[in-house]
Amino acid sequence: MDSTDRRRQFGVYLAGLRRAAGKSQRQLAALLCAVSGTASVTRTEVSRWERGARVPEAWLPWLAHVLAVPLRELEQAALYARGEAGARLPGPAASLAALLPEGDPLRQLQASTGRRIDGEAVASLAARVHGLRLADDVLSGGDLVGPAFRELRSALALYREASFTEDTGRALLTQIGELGQISGWVASDAGRLDDAEHAYRIGLAAAREAGNGPLAGNLAGSLAYQWSNNGRELEGVDLAEAAVRESGDAAGPAERALFFDRVAWAHTRAGAAQPAMRALGEAHDALSSDAVEEPPQWAYWVSREELEVMDARVFTELRRPLRAVPLLTDVLGRYDATHARELALYRSWLAVALADANEPEQAADEAQRVIDLSGDLSSDRTAERTRVVLRKLEPFADVPEVRQVLTAHGHLLMA
Repeated sequence: MDSTDRRRQFGVYLAGLRRAAGKSQRQLAALLCAVSGTASVTRTEVSRWERGARVPEAWLPWLAHVLAVPLRELEQAALYARGEAGARLPGPAASLAALLPEGDPLRQLQASTGRRIDGEAVASLAARVHGLRLADDVLSGGDLVGPAFRELRSALALYREASFTEDTGRALLTQIGELGQISGWVASDAGRLDDAEHAYRIGLAAAREAGNGPLAGNLAGSLAYQWSNNGRELEGVDLAEAAVRESGDAAGPAERALFFDRVAWAHTRAGAAQPAMRALGEAHDALSSDAVEEPPQWAYWVSREELEVMDARVFTELRRPLRAVPLLTDVLGRYDATHARELALYRSWLAVALADANEPEQAADEAQRVIDLSGDLSSDRTAERTRVVLRKLEPFADVPEVRQVLTAHGHLLMA
């Protein structure tokens, strides 16, 4: 792991401490100025720390005081950020892979010494899994990554150590699969890509063991989405298409729409416009099906609105802004304001599409909205999209509205 990754992980850790203390970035900066008797910390500086651009070495004692955490914990985190051998992030921000058992995580112990569980215990776990999914609607990966992986570890331990009937075991495996998916998703959002892939693979193994084809397809598609966004575009295409096959005939309309959307995105990232457009059509056809099957809980968010967002993202990537801008404008006008991360991400696509449409003033306005929404989020996705938007604006630096945004926030490009 390089120094940039370590600093970013330190930033996620620091942002988590701030949110746990109930402070915004601006409030934290003001408190640091008050206790230190200086006026040298701004919200922008706190943002730099949390994005991993800088490590606040000189401010560790004041941060410990304001955030009510032991100074030695912050010092340990700073050692990790500097790359000191043997140093680790403290608390839930420690390496997530270390929370999981080594070897085959689904290998049951030969002689179970744990309690016997029934469907009620699995139903309780299912409720907690869905609670994590709902929390992901309004929180970022850095907020949820620790709780999600602790839940995954506990579920794996239960499967390995408890006794249960065959039906209960299959239901427990299904919940481990669903936990693997949401844990992988939040870890990816926090920038923990290796941990995310580890979780996805555990979930995929559990879903296959349970004989749940649609869930296996969801996990394979989730990993394909991560690969497509992180330099493995051709592998992402292969895996996204394999996810459709993996899901089998048991997948309902919502699941098929989701899987085809991921295929469309994978082809888009690989620069294949026609296959991408065909997959978008298949996604819409799937959701237009006359079938009235209730989707699984993990597909609760799939809707016509979300398909339109993916359409617009594909059109933006393929440099078709005249198709992307109206779609995004319409969807954003109806979108839930509590979903700050999704709003920031979707507005980032709108900003890029507006720049491609040679509307730099409007693009700058959207860029500012993205930055305002992203400020208090511990999401690697929104941080990266902010950088994409700012880079897209750079050719228009002579436009006053663009110059103002680049002057105020150009430092984010160095994060």
